[in-house]
Amino acid sequence: MSLINTCIGIPLGWLMWLCYKLVKSYGIAILLFTLLSKIILLPLSVVVQKNSIKMIRLQPEINRITAKHYGDKDTISDETIALYKREKYSPLLGMVPMIIQIILVLGLINVIYNPMQHLLRIDAATCKTFVAATAQLLGVDELGSGAQLKVIEAMRNGANYDYFMGLAGQLPGVDIAGIISAANSLDTMFLGINLSQVPPIWPIALITLVPVLSCGSTFLLCWAQNRDNVLQKEQGFLSRWGVTIFTVAFSTYFTYLVPAGVGLYWIASNLFAIANLYFMNFLYKPSKYIDYEALEESKKELEELKAKDVQKKKELEPYKKQESDDYHRFLSDKEHKQLVFYSEGSGFYKYFAGMIDYVLKHSDIVIHYITSDPKDAVFSMNEPKLKPYYIGEMKLITLMMKMDADMVIMTMPDLETYHIKRSLVRKDIEYIYTDHGVSSDNMTLRTHALDHFDTLFCVGPHQMEEARAIEKLYDLKPRRLVQVGYGLLDEMTEAWENTPKAPHEKKTILVAPSWQKDNIMDSCIDQLIEQFLRPGVRLIIRPHPQYVRLYGEKIEGLQSRYKDKLGEDFILQTDFSSTDTVYSADLLVTDWSNVGFEFALSTLKPVLYINTPMKIMNPEYDKIDVVPFDIRIRGQLGGELELSELDRAGDVAQDLLSRPEEFRETIQAVKEKEIYNLGHGAEAAGRYIVKRLGSRKTQ
Repeated sequence: MSLINTCIGIPLGWLMWLCYKLVKSYGIAILLFTLLSKIILLPLSVVVQKNSIKMIRLQPEINRITAKHYGDKDTISDETIALYKREKYSPLLGMVPMIIQIILVLGLINVIYNPMQHLLRIDAATCKTFVAATAQLLGVDELGSGAQLKVIEAMRNGANYDYFMGLAGQLPGVDIAGIISAANSLDTMFLGINLSQVPPIWPIALITLVPVLSCGSTFLLCWAQNRDNVLQKEQGFLSRWGVTIFTVAFSTYFTYLVPAGVGLYWIASNLFAIANLYFMNFLYKPSKYIDYEALEESKKELEELKAKDVQKKKELEPYKKQESDDYHRFLSDKEHKQLVFYSEGSGFYKYFAGMIDYVLKHSDIVIHYITSDPKDAVFSMNEPKLKPYYIGEMKLITLMMKMDADMVIMTMPDLETYHIKRSLVRKDIEYIYTDHGVSSDNMTLRTHALDHFDTLFCVGPHQMEEARAIEKLYDLKPRRLVQVGYGLLDEMTEAWENTPKAPHEKKTILVAPSWQKDNIMDSCIDQLIEQFLRPGVRLIIRPHPQYVRLYGEKIEGLQSRYKDKLGEDFILQTDFSSTDTVYSADLLVTDWSNVGFEFALSTLKPVLYINTPMKIMNPEYDKIDVVPFDIRIRGQLGGELELSELDRAGDVAQDLLSRPEEFRETIQAVKEKEIYNLGHGAEAAGRYIVKRLGSRKTQ
């Protein structure tokens, strides 16, 4: 309490003393003190109001970020924090008034419990002597937290006058008679209530009005905030009224624990806070700065996703037993585990397929395959040496921490950085990251995303170069970098080569953008359609599946705008069950999607890249002196256009379409230079796995 007294009590004591000297009434002094504190804090209220308005103004974008990356908590958190920094919004600023309120209450409690020091302005040493003397007078060892109040009460008893005057020897030079007189003049009564007393629960008396009024004023404040506070009214019903019930209950309970003077402050503070709320709303009207229509639209979009998520969870309910059984089956299997694959979903098996096939054919290694999709096709594979397990996100966290295996391979980055950690059981597990694309890891993954892997399966020299540069930059332990290649690209190339190729009467242009912010669909789709709709051209618009899922109304708008032109030569494709249109196209138009690399490198056909704003997951990507593959290679696979050059898009497309043989040779040369082990990527990965595990087995 001495720290509170020094840091809070003394400054507030001076303010309370000034109020008391001015009005000569203890109760009115508390009311004036409360009002002055609100006035002094008015500039802070303005700052908090502006910050709250900014938060709600940003909420549509936050909702869109949440919708865009729904389920990916790490990305949502990263992008939301980046938005806060960009907009200079502080989430913690809203807590400042509450913190200040706590400080004021603690300070006021100290002032009320120590009136001799704060209101009578008696020095601490003299107060201590009076407290000790009063304790001796009353025959107790200590007077407790309300010691000075008990001293004043004892001084007011005329029978004790001579006793206190007898302290003159201990307090030389102190005007004891004046102190006794001041103590008698200090009237803590207000409207018939002694503000120095703590309200009893029983019996009910006039002082009981203080907790009752505290309860009522707190409810009024919460009601007003739920209705008109720019932040609070946007909270959910349960959140708003849950907080209300708790706050009302707490304030009622609290005012039964402290002197009634603190309760009076609490009541006044609540009422002044209501007035302050409406004054701030008058001064900075929220509707002037916030687009409530956009807010409601973003809410609806998010609610639709939440509803789908609820439905998805319901769909997973029948698999809970399977998950539990698989979890225990994996951990209880005491057979030495050599190799574990982790797949985020059913669509990821294709990245492992080739290397799994090689391992099965060229070794006796049993593969343990963990997937977070209960409907993964791996469960239908009848392969004795391939053991599948369904493990959901929550159980995956603990399972990974208990992992006991020689090698773990995954396409999911951010090991150890976020929720997926390295094993606590085995420190010698070799964790391998294998790419599911040819992009620059340094630009398209988060900062430090691959730092905690032991081994990286590299698609090409660019990933090797980046990895070594990152190790040097951050002083990392060198990792094993294996020249693997890209098995999926090999499969795509083979599939394309084996596809019957009928001559096209019309050249097909396929627009297949990403779904990141400011993608083609959002920034320039109408301009491109205008440029590409020419005689002799068949145009297909194939939005990213995620874009269709999230922005159905935009797709509907596009269909409506071009309903008279849609037909055999102009198709808006929203059915993604087949990739035929991708490979049958003569020219692909994209922005920053990986589909551009896969299309060009598998079919040897050109790509027209539209330079929309880049998707950069790592803000520190340019700290290493390596130009990202995604930027460097674009011009070699076809052509590039800035958004300011789209009036040339049609002519550029025609030029690219007129040179198929030239691009076939050029892209093949790029492919041979930039991709390791062409045609044998999966085999290279499989050989490494078998060799490494074989060497560990003999150790």
